[in-house]
Amino acid sequence: MSAPDQIQLEICAGSVYSALAAQEGGAARVEFCDNLLEGGTTPSHGAIAVARDRLWITLNVIIRPRGGDFLYDEIEFEVMKRDILACRKIGVDGVVIGLLTADGDVDVARTRELVELAAPMQVSFHRAFDVARDPLKALEDVIATGCNRLLTSGQAPSALEGAAMLKQLNEIAGDRLIVMPGAGVRGHNIAELVRSTGCREYHSSGRAPRDSAMRYRNAVVKMGAPGQDEYAIVDTDAALVRELVANARGALAP
Repeated sequence: MSAPDQIQLEICAGSVYSALAAQEGGAARVEFCDNLLEGGTTPSHGAIAVARDRLWITLNVIIRPRGGDFLYDEIEFEVMKRDILACRKIGVDGVVIGLLTADGDVDVARTRELVELAAPMQVSFHRAFDVARDPLKALEDVIATGCNRLLTSGQAPSALEGAAMLKQLNEIAGDRLIVMPGAGVRGHNIAELVRSTGCREYHSSGRAPRDSAMRYRNAVVKMGAPGQDEYAIVDTDAALVRELVANARGALAP
């Protein structure tokens, strides 16, 4: 757990390039994901292996077999278990999970099973929490599963809008669980979040577009979503990470 006078920044990295930029910018930890436009899914084994080889900061990997809701069938649950075992074998520091029941509660039994399978890795519960039906019950359920950390926007569209709930969750959790605000955390608002929530860990992507190195560009054929610039690659920017870290820590200055 972070010291009372220390802020830690976790960067949601959608590529090895982003993970290395997070490290360069001074992040304490990477949450490694694929498919960020779907909220993040489990990256490939090859990507995880390369990230593990090149990072000296903490590497956590999201364990999410698909986008969409957080109600998983038995096949999906088996995939999650095997991905956790693969992460443990490769030396990943932690995994990030989130499972709900059909009624919108934390799936305590299966989450606890994954936590136990992941040991000795740390386990974070992700923003599945933000679509649970009762945040205070969900908080106690997440704690009961043995998770070390909760990523949440306070059940609001952004962490800034959920600041009051984040403060309440942080106070209730105390030393039992790290509450980590995420969603819309930027360099211009992280200091306000530090002051208003009392939390000491924050989650952001710190992303910006960078131009493709392609010289020949076919403007007619499109592979992605309509309107998407396929010659602009959106990745974590080390300068934005440095700004986030500096502004967060500056909020604690006397």
